[in-house]
Amino acid sequence: MPARNRSNPLALAVMICLAERPMHPYEVATTLRQRHKHESVRLNYGSLYGVVESLARRGLIAAQETKREGRLPERTVYRLTDAGRVEVHDWLTELISTPVRDYPAFEAALSFLPALPPDQVAMLLQERAQQLQIELAQAAAIRELAEKSGLPRLALVEHEFESVLREAELGYVRALIRDIESGALEGMQWWRQIHERADDAPIPPPPHFDDASAHERDE
Repeated sequence: MPARNRSNPLALAVMICLAERPMHPYEVATTLRQRHKHESVRLNYGSLYGVVESLARRGLIAAQETKREGRLPERTVYRLTDAGRVEVHDWLTELISTPVRDYPAFEAALSFLPALPPDQVAMLLQERAQQLQIELAQAAAIRELAEKSGLPRLALVEHEFESVLREAELGYVRALIRDIESGALEGMQWWRQIHERADDAPIPPPPHFDDASAHERDE
């Protein structure tokens, strides 16, 4: 049995393409781009060839033939193996059924919010809200065009999901801006204090950090 290595969704995308028919890596990349799957799965040619080599080593795909077209360099055509078909089924089943802990960049930024002054953060969040509005308008236009073209909803569910996430994010960002600007966000006093102190003055810990330290000392 091939060792499980399900950290890169591009590997799954490659195997799903090969489940349709044997292809060479360039054809896989072209297929993914034509179907706009590169908007859901990070795709570049350097990483694609590395993924193909890894899948071949694990026995999930296998070289079927090597061919040359005109003056183009030789290209190896790969097919999906039986082990690869099992892996596609198991991997996709796991992705659909089981929530995983992602680490979004925006969530990381929110966790370090106090490192910037509150007024600057509010301004940056305004910029983010404007960009989210633009993205949502673009997504709506794409959906409208797709519907007019007769494309079924099934072909657009990943874009639909992204729009739902963007709408939720926009609502949260707007609410956070309001709370920062009004001072309703808990901890605002401490946040402003750390940016009003002298540059060489120590940063005062938030009140709940003090409480936690006292609790640890008591134990």
